[in-house]
Amino acid sequence: MTTPLVDTDALDRAVADLRAGRDGWAATPLAERIALLERMLPRITAGAAEMAAAGARAKGYGPDSPVAAEDWIGAPWAMTQNVGALLHVLRRIAAGREPLPARAVRERDGRTVVDVFPATGWDRLLLNGFTAEVHTRPGTTPRRVRDRAAGPYRGRAPRPRVSLVLGAGNVAAITALDILHKLYAENQVVVAKMNPVNDYLRPHFADVFAEFVDRGWVRFVAGGAAEGAYLAAHDGIDTLHVTGSERTHDALVWGTDDRAEERRRDDTPLLDKEFTSELGGVSPCIVTPGPWTAADFRHQAEHIVTSKMNNSGHNCIASQVLVVPAEWDGTEKLLTEIRAVLRALPPRTDYYPGARDRLAAVRAAHPEAEVLGEDGCRLLVPDVTDRDDPLLTDEVFGSALAVVRLPGADPGAFLKEAVAFANDVLPGTLGATLLVHPRTEKSHPRQVAEAVGALRYGTLGVNCWSAIGFLLGYTPWGAHPGHTRRAIGSGIGFVHNAFMLEDVEKTVLRAPFAPAPRGLFTGSPSLSPRPPFYVTHKTALATIRRVTAFTAAPSLAKLPGIFASALRG
Repeated sequence: MTTPLVDTDALDRAVADLRAGRDGWAATPLAERIALLERMLPRITAGAAEMAAAGARAKGYGPDSPVAAEDWIGAPWAMTQNVGALLHVLRRIAAGREPLPARAVRERDGRTVVDVFPATGWDRLLLNGFTAEVHTRPGTTPRRVRDRAAGPYRGRAPRPRVSLVLGAGNVAAITALDILHKLYAENQVVVAKMNPVNDYLRPHFADVFAEFVDRGWVRFVAGGAAEGAYLAAHDGIDTLHVTGSERTHDALVWGTDDRAEERRRDDTPLLDKEFTSELGGVSPCIVTPGPWTAADFRHQAEHIVTSKMNNSGHNCIASQVLVVPAEWDGTEKLLTEIRAVLRALPPRTDYYPGARDRLAAVRAAHPEAEVLGEDGCRLLVPDVTDRDDPLLTDEVFGSALAVVRLPGADPGAFLKEAVAFANDVLPGTLGATLLVHPRTEKSHPRQVAEAVGALRYGTLGVNCWSAIGFLLGYTPWGAHPGHTRRAIGSGIGFVHNAFMLEDVEKTVLRAPFAPAPRGLFTGSPSLSPRPPFYVTHKTALATIRRVTAFTAAPSLAKLPGIFASALRG
């Protein structure tokens, strides 16, 4: 007797439960939806330590390791932040107010932009100097933006449907945040298939979403590609959302047999359902030349290394290509500091399946690659010139950083080269980071503004790693519009997006170029110390634990401890 490859009975029951429960979720009034989120917050904080510890152990270090701060940021803190963002918007609506303050929506240079962060006074205190604005698509008016915000709660609720969320295996909160988005922004109940890499999170998520599970609005299932394919094709599944790779999307939509490319060419998919996705790409970090000091080089080196080494580089938004000015005397100073930061980091594993093979391929293709650090898996390729180099064409999803040097004797000329390179050479449009000294922006305002407007990425971080947009909840997260199922690139659609904005083109984040108090002298004054998400931060773990507790239940009494801890890092 053979054992079936897929337990279809269990999957069928999960879908049947959701189809029975979808109308109940759709009929749940706003007050109860708010109460469900309010009751969720203490469950997140009660299980936060165990959830973060599970991630740390799976990645090869202890729960008290400084590195475990990443597991707090990428799980309990991200979840509390996103729940808090939804609560802020829904409470405004419940109080009879518009979801967006009128002053947040404005026109600039003929385009409509929306200030989405900071949204509260607590935001201004905790992340002082950090801002985010959403650029909407051409032709969108401020009135349209305000009228269509939070549509599901203002007379335009979508019909109830059943969604399949195919979870990502790297950052813990991805699956949970996708579920929240489907429930609250799209009125859909969810079967979430966990990725085998982090299926250990399933009991933690089941506890966080316990009330939704009990009422038949969420189901968690395990399994691999076979279970995912079965559910995707299930008659009871109406929509799908996947975070992963382009290959995963294409395998589901076009198949993997010898007729897959023929189907793609003829646009006759095997799977013809509403399908949203976030699929990564090759993300750049662009360094604009400017009057940097030695402290600036060190600080931004830590920033760049963080954007590469967070989660051992296993992020769809990790900086893979460092774009630097060939004619700037600061380039070599910056690379020297980056090397020093990489060497000094404690050893850690490239835990994600296939990472060792991918890094071995980089070393084989680049004998000149510099191996930095005791673990031997931090690679710096200091001068990539071939536009067909795999480092520029394929996502490594590991701890390798390529350096590309572009011409441009001044910031304006360099930025033109960098924008064209990022837009036309690198695949993917999920996120990019642009580093620019405040004095450079002040002396070249038009050129910097044109670069910010022209970069085709769903999230652009100016002096801020674009991954922060994934965390904030108010900031729509997804690829720049323009991909199709035949050329899926970094995906289609936006998630998170607490204001439930439509017509989104991209989010632009900004952060202080230098931390307090040094920001006073660089032209970027703020109260924010060195960010605790930096991989070099010595007290990150204690700081993020406190930040998580604050975000779940803000109070002035908690702030001194947060800032005292952060300043010691």
